[in-house]
Amino acid sequence: MKPAAQTTFAERVGRTLGRLWRACVRLDQQATHWLVAKGWVPGVAKGLMLLLKLAVFAALLYGAFWLAILISIMAFVAWTARNSAPDEPQEWAIGDQADHKQSIFYDPINYDDDPDPRFNEKR
Repeated sequence: MKPAAQTTFAERVGRTLGRLWRACVRLDQQATHWLVAKGWVPGVAKGLMLLLKLAVFAALLYGAFWLAILISIMAFVAWTARNSAPDEPQEWAIGDQADHKQSIFYDPINYDDDPDPRFNEKR
């Protein structure tokens, strides 16, 4: 006797999604029939259901947009953090920690420094 064929994962997922789709269509039809039973005109009931579907779709797009913005900002921050070099010494421009030779107003006369080759004067 031949063993029973096993269904693959893709087949199971496809069948599950098909059942989910049929359930959604059935709920949509039930809601439309309920509105018609309450006295709504069938065309208006279908239009209302279409507007409801469009509103849900717009809300999903809105949420997906902000989620994409958030993910892109997080990716940018991670990329920036990865490319920063934490091993490099930081230069502080506060008080004695500043490298005064890099200042545009630097003059070796004002500091007790070794002679600076930029200020070599021929005597």
